[in-house]
Amino acid sequence: MAQALRDQQLVFSGTTAHRGRKISVSPGNSAVSHLNYGRILLDSGTPSASFETGGRETALLCMHGGCSVVVDGARHVLGQYDAIYVPRGSSVEVTTDSNVDLVECAAEVDGDYPLQLVPYAEVKQNPAQKFTAGGPATSRDLNIVIGDNVKAGRILMGFTKSQPGNWTSWPPHEHTELLEEVYVYFDMPAPAFGIQLVYTDPQTPELVSIVRDGDAVLMPAGYHPNVAAPGHGINFIWMMAAHREVEDRKFGVVNVQPGFDQAGSGLEASHKK
Repeated sequence: MAQALRDQQLVFSGTTAHRGRKISVSPGNSAVSHLNYGRILLDSGTPSASFETGGRETALLCMHGGCSVVVDGARHVLGQYDAIYVPRGSSVEVTTDSNVDLVECAAEVDGDYPLQLVPYAEVKQNPAQKFTAGGPATSRDLNIVIGDNVKAGRILMGFTKSQPGNWTSWPPHEHTELLEEVYVYFDMPAPAFGIQLVYTDPQTPELVSIVRDGDAVLMPAGYHPNVAAPGHGINFIWMMAAHREVEDRKFGVVNVQPGFDQAGSGLEASHKK
């Protein structure tokens, strides 16, 4: 597995340098087996985008601005941090009268799951979906937007914001048998940067990379801690896809790196009911 990861491209840079809809990461161009990551960036010059989900379940998460999402003729409105889960076999049209930045996460599925709108106002009220994790040097704000609250086959999605200079995804953990993952960094204007690690063996990491706003890092396997530059936060959208549909779709079920496992995973709050 380690050598296979080293032979793959794990960093995709500049995934927000376009207008319209663009899929940057897919099983066809990368080391992931299920995940598709794209971005829909619309403004007055490019006010709409349309696509078919085909065999993929799809989630759209609004990072900035607002838009209308019409799915098979039914209209839904998204504001900042709202999301929508769209079933496979759907027709989608996104329009804005101002501007919008949507993150698209999708994966092939065999099952059919219902459309669901996820207002961020509801996420904020649920302590199992929005919570602070970590300690003094690892504190971060974690938001599970597409999780147990949504019936789906493979995908999970949310975002994490760190305190300046802090580590996140700490203690180092992995969930290789259940889930593959992609991080996409946001709200990190220059000169902000972070450092991302991906490793199956801490002595010989497959990836140690500077990451900046708009970069995507793939985590098909391995531990994946990161750290922000002093004075700046490291903020990332995370998206995961289960290997076995439904059965492996479990957030917070992780293996912590031996030696750092004295105080749990830091994700225990996600299991509250």
